[in-house]
Amino acid sequence: MLDIDKSAIFEISSSAQFEQLALQVFKKQASENPVYKAYLQYLNCKPDSITHTEEIPFLPIEFFKTKEVILEGRTSEVVFSSSGTTGMQQSRHFVSDLSLYEESFRKAFKLFYGEIENTALLALLPSYLEREGSSLIYMVDDLIKYANQEYSGYFLYDHEALYERLHQLRQAGTPTILIGVTYALLDFIETYPISFKNLIVMETGGMKGKRKEMIRNELHDLLCRGFGVDAIHSEYGMTELLSQAYSYGNGLFACPPWMKIYIRDVNDPLSILPQGLTGGVNVIDLANLNSCSFIATQDLGKVLSDNQFEILGRFDQSDIRGCNLLVQ
Repeated sequence: MLDIDKSAIFEISSSAQFEQLALQVFKKQASENPVYKAYLQYLNCKPDSITHTEEIPFLPIEFFKTKEVILEGRTSEVVFSSSGTTGMQQSRHFVSDLSLYEESFRKAFKLFYGEIENTALLALLPSYLEREGSSLIYMVDDLIKYANQEYSGYFLYDHEALYERLHQLRQAGTPTILIGVTYALLDFIETYPISFKNLIVMETGGMKGKRKEMIRNELHDLLCRGFGVDAIHSEYGMTELLSQAYSYGNGLFACPPWMKIYIRDVNDPLSILPQGLTGGVNVIDLANLNSCSFIATQDLGKVLSDNQFEILGRFDQSDIRGCNLLVQ
């Protein structure tokens, strides 16, 4: 059994450090994760022959629907489950160490948005609150505890109360973040448009079958006008990951240092494409230390310069679920 100091994950400060630790995590999971081990054997992959992260086979995300993707000998503290419309098979993420998730989202949020203590964090997440097992709700619950206690909280369907709170925070000049499922943000501004220039609006979660899907530019234009802001922020995360990427606008995402995006060839899934080309999104998430850190998602995207990436849509026939399901 290969021991890895989990604190090293969140101390990565260079691409060389990431590469070295990712290869160590790969060797550990190739040996100790029964599902991933069997998948690699099926591909006739010899883990000792892998010398760079681009050579690592990524586990198709569908395995999280039918298998318990967790290291042998580990038991789960919590099981996160995906959203989805009725009849869809949910993904399940068996998380054996919640401290990894907590450190991941706390440090990533601080990295992108600074200290949250003096910020009002408002949440408009009805689809997530109305089911159990949401990793997003776990994260928002935790962040709200550390945010401005007087003004932070959930608003479910009480749009009037949310409007009054936003008006109050705008008048007071309080730094404010509103995180909302996309369709709920649209519902809100149809009845309660507001001009709050310094508000950070973060959309996540798509339409959940409540509205027709929209191209990102059209959606963000509506939200910008409805909230009186210059840009719409986004969160890219999913049940199968313990880390999130964030966008400050224009659909350009960036990862925390322990997370990386590769783009695979849709016609040759074991081949990685160069920068600027569109293909399937592969994610390395080193916070997934005790499950699988190397996941081939059903998203389509491309990697740009400065390690930024775009999400351009989803594969045909893939489930409509998760965060950021917008089509370019």
